[in-house]
Amino acid sequence: MGIVRRDAAKNPRVILLDETGDVTVRAHTTLVPLGIRLTLVSATADLPHAVAGATADDVLIVTLSAGMSSWEVVQHVRRGRFEGRVLLLVDDAEDPRIDYVRYLGRAQWTVRPPTAAALDALLKKTATEAGDRRAAIAPDAPTSYRGIVGASRAMLDIFSRIEKVATGDPNVCIVGESGTGKELIARAIHEASPRADRPHVVLDCTAIPEGLMESHLFGHVKGAFTGAVEHREGLFSLAHTGTLFLDELCELSLPLQAKLLRVIQNREFTKVGGSRPIRTDIRLISATNKDPRAAVAAGAFREDLYYRIGVILIRLPALRERREDIPLLVDHFVQRFAELHKKPIRDVSRTAMDRLMELPWPGNVRQLQNVIEQAVVLAEGSALRERDLFVEESPAPRLSSLNLEPGLTLREVERRYILSTLRKVDGNRTGAARLLGISVRCLQYKLKEYASDEPIDETMPAEHEPAARADLRLDASTTS
Repeated sequence: MGIVRRDAAKNPRVILLDETGDVTVRAHTTLVPLGIRLTLVSATADLPHAVAGATADDVLIVTLSAGMSSWEVVQHVRRGRFEGRVLLLVDDAEDPRIDYVRYLGRAQWTVRPPTAAALDALLKKTATEAGDRRAAIAPDAPTSYRGIVGASRAMLDIFSRIEKVATGDPNVCIVGESGTGKELIARAIHEASPRADRPHVVLDCTAIPEGLMESHLFGHVKGAFTGAVEHREGLFSLAHTGTLFLDELCELSLPLQAKLLRVIQNREFTKVGGSRPIRTDIRLISATNKDPRAAVAAGAFREDLYYRIGVILIRLPALRERREDIPLLVDHFVQRFAELHKKPIRDVSRTAMDRLMELPWPGNVRQLQNVIEQAVVLAEGSALRERDLFVEESPAPRLSSLNLEPGLTLREVERRYILSTLRKVDGNRTGAARLLGISVRCLQYKLKEYASDEPIDETMPAEHEPAARADLRLDASTTS
């Protein structure tokens, strides 16, 4: 039987998911004598039934054992609309599955106490302080902002910055790789600003030929050039009193950059072929997938313009730098495309989610969206499976890119190739092993061998997960 209920007086209820049974005996011995109602769940699949009807005073304790999927726990808890506290017990503070706990709002995690007495104290503290701790835990942690999905520390910081920036009128420059959602950020700034009910005009600077760009921006008068058979308003006129978003601004030619600088400085422009200055009142937001400082250093972008457009600089992280947002994005896209294509897809299998989590995503959120839509269209049944995912992975680096000098041993060549592949996938060992055509265990063995020779940097770039984990870690020092 999956669920066993032991009801007592009307006290807070503790729901314990313990597939191994290691904590079950201690929970029963410790909590039942206190009059605390205990619901024991021995399988993750039974969790939806267990949390049904739970209140905000109830507590869910999950013992995360080997082989369990914390994402499945998250799905069951969210779909069951469980509003109580969640405590995740783990054996290793570095367990990557901890990252999912942030999607549960009122949730924390801690390493399972090593002694029975300490475990008893933790269980008692968790159960008896359920009501008192409600105010101390952030309720309903946001998972999106104005249509932008994300709950990672990096994205929450950006959402906060948008709110601060929107109240004023400074020029904003958004920097990020292609597919990270720069246009969504620009729209969010506009919608949160006092100009929200005014025009929001968007221009992709790579979509207009250089010879037509000036006319496109500022407009032209009749007869200004061959083919100018009538007067035309430019985007600065169309965006008057509103927001003008210039995407891929670094692609503008230097002469056009000079003219744009004058418009920003003087708040006026002149149509092509015209002579009368026209006043403009706009909020300028720009974006680029290049490093603007590097473009300035290379002489491809004016330094004075850089300082004018980048009064506020917002750097968007690549998807590989905020992997903890992937489950939320997957859930969002599955729901959207299932409704769009009238498919009964509601869930994502554990193996499919693991696969999505380990991919490097060079195309960022746009690539993930494409993969999910394709999977939803082709999938059969009510859940996405790993076999439904079709992802073109970047190949492992070529040997010619490693600068191998003559005289190296084969062991050293192998070492450099493996470490180069690891860097290509941002330290993801599962992804690196797949590209190399070896098992993860074999890769780990080789890395251990290399580490015994000399220290190597095989870690992923610094991200936001460690800080996020620390914020959600339960301080159990007072329980023993």
